[in-house]
Order: sequence, then C-alpha cells, then structure tokens
Amino acid sequence: MYKKTVLDNGVRVVTANMPKMKSISFGIWFGAGGRFENKENNGISHFLEHMCFKGSRRFSGRQIKEMIEGVGGSLNGFTSEECTCYLAKVLSKHLERSLEIICDMALNPLIDGTELEKERCVILEEIRMYRDQPQSYVYELLDALIWPGHPLGMNLAGTPDTIKKLSRAGLLSFKDRFYSAENLVLTSAGDITHNRLLEIAKKNLAKLPRSDKNTFIPFKTDFKKAHNIFYKKTEQAHLALGFHSLKRGHPDRHALMLLHIILGANMSSRLFDELREKRGLAYEIGTQVKSLTDTGAFIVHAGVDNRRILDAIKVILGELSRIKAKKVSISEFRRAKDFYLGQLTFGLEQTMEEMLYMGEQTVSLDKVKTQEEIIRELNKVKIEDLLRIAEMIFSDEKMNLALIGPVLDKDKKKITGVFSL
Repeated sequence: MYKKTVLDNGVRVVTANMPKMKSISFGIWFGAGGRFENKENNGISHFLEHMCFKGSRRFSGRQIKEMIEGVGGSLNGFTSEECTCYLAKVLSKHLERSLEIICDMALNPLIDGTELEKERCVILEEIRMYRDQPQSYVYELLDALIWPGHPLGMNLAGTPDTIKKLSRAGLLSFKDRFYSAENLVLTSAGDITHNRLLEIAKKNLAKLPRSDKNTFIPFKTDFKKAHNIFYKKTEQAHLALGFHSLKRGHPDRHALMLLHIILGANMSSRLFDELREKRGLAYEIGTQVKSLTDTGAFIVHAGVDNRRILDAIKVILGELSRIKAKKVSISEFRRAKDFYLGQLTFGLEQTMEEMLYMGEQTVSLDKVKTQEEIIRELNKVKIEDLLRIAEMIFSDEKMNLALIGPVLDKDKKKITGVFSL
C-alpha cells in the first residue's frame, strides 16, 4: 500500500494510493521541533512555523491562503517535539499548484520584519491563553517534571522571555540548519499515484543540497518521583499524572496501547467507569500515550471537583495498582484489541489521518508499517504482557503529578501523603 522513494539529495517521498477518494492530503515534514532547541531559543521551531505562513519569495501570506482555500482546499501546520509539518488537503486536480505553494512557503519564507513583530505579539498571546487554561497548562507543568532540565521539558511555544528575544537572523539560521533535504519527508494520501507525486516532488525539492541528519540531545533516564501543585482559583482542579514509559517503536508498544484503552481511552474504560459513572468525581477523565524516539510517557488526566481531589487521586492510583496486580479478563482483553483495530481502521480510511500516520512514522522510524503488519504484531500480544508492562511502568519512582487548582498548603500535604503506589 505504501510506496517510498528517496531522491538523490536525501528527500524522502512516501505515498498511499486511495483510488476511491477524490481528494489528496499531503504534508511537508521536517525532522525539527522543540527538542532541537535550548533555553536561549526555546520556542523558535513554533515561531518559524508561524512565520512561514506570512509570505515567501513567490507568494504573499494572503496569496498562500487564498490560492489553496480559493479552490476548496485547506492548509495548516503544527510543531511537535520532534517534527514540524506543513499540510494541505485539496482536490486531486489542484495538487501540483498547491504543493508548489506549500514548498515555497516552507523552504523560502521571507520572515519580514514587520510581520515578525506582529506575530511575536500573537505568540505571546497564545502562551498567555494556554496558561489561562488550567486543562492545558497542567501538561506544561507535567512535562517539566517528567523531563527536568531537558528540552523535552520546555514549552513548545517558548516563554515570554525567549519569544521577545528571537530575531529574524536567528529564525533564518534555524531554518537553514534544520529545514534541509536529509531531514525532509513529503507524504501524500488519496487520489494520487506515486509516480505523479515523484514528478511534482522533483520539480520543487530536487535542487535542495544534501545535508547531515538532524540530531538532538538524548534523554538520560533518571527516575525521580516529583510533583507540582500550582495554586490557581479555579472552579475545578485539573490534574495530570505522568509515568515514564516506552519509546516509539518499542516491541511492547501494542501492549501499552491496550493498557491505555482498558484504563482510559473510551467510555467503557476502567477510569471513566470508576471516577465518572460510579462516583461522579469528574466530567473529564482519560489516559494518553506519548511516544518519542528515545522516551515516552503514560498520562492520566482529569478535571475534578475541588472538594474531592483527594478522593479522585485515590481512585486513580487504586486502578493503576489493580491493573498491575491482577491480569485483565479475557473479555476485557478482547474488547480492547477490537477497539484498537477499529480505531486504526477508521483513521486510515481518511486521507489526512493516513498522511499524518505516514509522516510521523517516516520522520521518526524511517519506515511505515501496513495495517496488516500491525494486526500481526497485535495478535502476538498476550494478557501476561499487559501485566508485565503495567508492573514496569506504574511504579513510584516513575510517577509525577501536576495539579492546578485552589489547593491550600494544608491540603497539599494530604495530597502528597497519598501520592504513592
């Protein structure tokens, strides 16, 4: 299903032909993101992504948007810890022109001084917005606990201090260093043949000079239990409980995903049932898995009644203790597998989800596994594997708690008193 070609300069081109579709989703990926930064230029990846939409050598910022949206398409971009992506979805007949625009936008941004100052203000407001939202800010606090003193523990948007200091020269230098051929992946899914995309890719990307592969500072695992209880007058408390977990591509990643499904991925999960359905402790409760090249995190997140924070934490820790002490039932195991396969199938029926899957896998692992390969791997997972992974991850030394709410000092002691597995 997936076809991949590496151009002479190192650019990787990956396609998934979905002949029944009338649209095409494509993305230009760079192996550069938050973890390639330092304390001085924190936020530069995200700032550069914003500036690329403000105009390039050939197109103004308004033209970039109008020329794609004006033919029924959509465009966007995002920055993560390990990559930056510029993406669009268009009708098949508009692919060549749209890809030409996005390529020029990403590779030849003007970074006009006036636009830079305006966007600086926009990003500062974005940082303030997320800090005003405890359900978002709590993850920033948790990252700093899980990966202390490391770029992974820094906010992707930067800090007000770093954003105020970033310059046009600095942005261009970062772009020249990291937006290079060896670190570029072009993915596309939908009504597209591999040869057609290759022809378009060669016109727009083949002249990029060869380059070295981007590198980052690996995270040296040093587990230390930590917590941060941040006082803020809110209507409910927001907590994020994080454990050091498996890296992307780990042999046990499917077992970990099944744990995630059983504990908090849907309405029939254990935490949803125990906290929301049985006790009414939370409206929002769930889990998520964060996987990176050399590290990962398993996170439990919830928004709970300010008066019942202690009860919620006790129930969460109780469920984590239970799943590492006793094997899940055969029926629960089967339901989790079926949910996993169903969600995978639903996602890969959409051109955008397929494109995003290919890009993330190629940037990080340089290979894309088919659905059939994933199913074969999943079928090898046994109930005993879940117990083994749960025992490995859910331990005191790997546990970190970030909490935002109107918690007084006397209550902080009570919370830290039960913060143990």
